[in-house]
Amino acid sequence: MDNLTHTLFGLTLARTPLARAGRGTTAALVLASNAPDIDIVAVIRGTDSYLRWHRGPTHGPLGIIALGLLVAAIVRLGVPLLDRSADEEAVAAWPMLAVVSMIGVLCHVLMDLPTSYGNRVFSPFDWHWFAVDWMPIIDVYLLSALGAGLLFGSVSAAARRRNAAIVLALMAANYGVRGVAHRQALVAAPRIFGPLLPPRCDTALSHGGVVDYWPRAASLTPPVTGKRCLVELAAIPTFFSPFKWRVIAQLSNAYEMHDVDLLDSRLRQTPDSSEAMWRVTLRVPNVWTPPVWTAASTPLARSFLGFARFPAARSFVDPTGTATVRWNDMRFIGARLALSPTQNDPFAVVVRIAPDGHVLDQKLGP
Repeated sequence: MDNLTHTLFGLTLARTPLARAGRGTTAALVLASNAPDIDIVAVIRGTDSYLRWHRGPTHGPLGIIALGLLVAAIVRLGVPLLDRSADEEAVAAWPMLAVVSMIGVLCHVLMDLPTSYGNRVFSPFDWHWFAVDWMPIIDVYLLSALGAGLLFGSVSAAARRRNAAIVLALMAANYGVRGVAHRQALVAAPRIFGPLLPPRCDTALSHGGVVDYWPRAASLTPPVTGKRCLVELAAIPTFFSPFKWRVIAQLSNAYEMHDVDLLDSRLRQTPDSSEAMWRVTLRVPNVWTPPVWTAASTPLARSFLGFARFPAARSFVDPTGTATVRWNDMRFIGARLALSPTQNDPFAVVVRIAPDGHVLDQKLGP
């Protein structure tokens, strides 16, 4: 989630019984709720480094413990220094601050998991990404509930605790609605894609659970038979409505994408063939030619392919024999970008390969 949401959630937690730990609890929860995103410092060494470390160990079990202890130490030492009138006994004890801070860091990690962006919750022990695909990175309903809960009812401690409980209940309801809607979007996929949806590949990994993960070897390896088949289906949330989703079908040689509104009456009717929903499906090629495999071995491409959930490869060889290979992550691509992939897209990698096979250039973005 975005840092404003994490901050508001930390302030909301500070209105729960956790506040009884003592003075400094609010500061600890706010800092801890944002602490895992300190991995942004990796960008100093370039975008390649950022992709490799983004949502890595700071979002894993070791990060929860280490960042919790660090935040607790900062708050425990900082409160007396910043407020010399503070009663030493009123400041929360370091062990209590450590527990509260670890809770704040853990909540950050758990709030990132239900987004389509995903999280590497077991790093550094396991570098796979995990996601639940229920929430967008910025959810206006979550922000509204958190903001309203902090704005109203702050006249007394009892009112603040009551409002915090109401906000947490609204958050749970929001997650629940999106979870049900996500499942319905996947169930509607055969109707949405119609005859464009082929049978599953023999190598397709069907986990059948709520949590998805990547990278998967099967998603990058063409089927042995060479036949067009379905690798994976996913429903990606949109920013405004919990009932509007982008359904992505990863095929062995392309991606099929379709935006669907679960409130659309056509999902419950038998439309005329001229109005069939699959007729407006967007198709993006994903063909792994020899230059693509060569480009995939470059350091930047390896980092990007480890990050991208749905990398679509396109390549072009000019008259001189120089190949240009481009990957876009289908999670973050709109219809305009899908039709014109050379437009500005921060979630893209471009690699140029010389005729003799050596790498001429590699860059992230447009």
